[in-house]
Amino acid sequence: MLRFARNDGNNIKDEIASQPEADRNDRDGAMAMIRAPYEVSYRDIKYPRMELRTGRLHLILPPGHVPDVLVKKHKTWISQKEDFIERCLKESSLKKIAKRTDAEFKELLGAGIAASSQRLGVKARKVFIRKMKTKWASLSPKRNLTVNTLMKYLPASLLKYVIFHEMAHLIEKRHNERFWGIISRVFRDYRRLELDLFAYWFKVNERPSSPSPLQSP
Repeated sequence: MLRFARNDGNNIKDEIASQPEADRNDRDGAMAMIRAPYEVSYRDIKYPRMELRTGRLHLILPPGHVPDVLVKKHKTWISQKEDFIERCLKESSLKKIAKRTDAEFKELLGAGIAASSQRLGVKARKVFIRKMKTKWASLSPKRNLTVNTLMKYLPASLLKYVIFHEMAHLIEKRHNERFWGIISRVFRDYRRLELDLFAYWFKVNERPSSPSPLQSP
């Protein structure tokens, strides 16, 4: 729920090979198209992937791929996400962190899970609470619900929304029209709540000077 990521399912080897050497090495030209600095990691993966974490564009590439090609190809997507991040950062300065004990958090969490289960007619197999790097919560294929310990600092309304959101995935796995239809029946303002979650992520994680990990819808 909280990391902007994009997989490039197209094989860009041919695109890279067809570019002139000078153009392939023009990192400054690619950087001029985006506002965030970027870093590159090479992994044994099939397709390139882009992530916006902690204010930096992170390119995860198969060996032999040229980073500037990916930046140029997706500059519009990158720019849109940067604009969204800047908006969330402004919103985060207005947010207030909830103050509650671990016991109060678990009690509120349990009540939210019970309410969502009853409303949706579903039940998670197990519930885990642990620190997560890029998400407020997640649902595994085994129907286990994992909740980020940082949810302790969310307002009760947002905590309830996150739980409902994740448990709705027991009915529909994907973020498609059916899924958002389920969400909107209970949370008509879910778009506003999603924005609030991004803003609170920045607030809770005490960013140094840049945005935190985000995930595209």
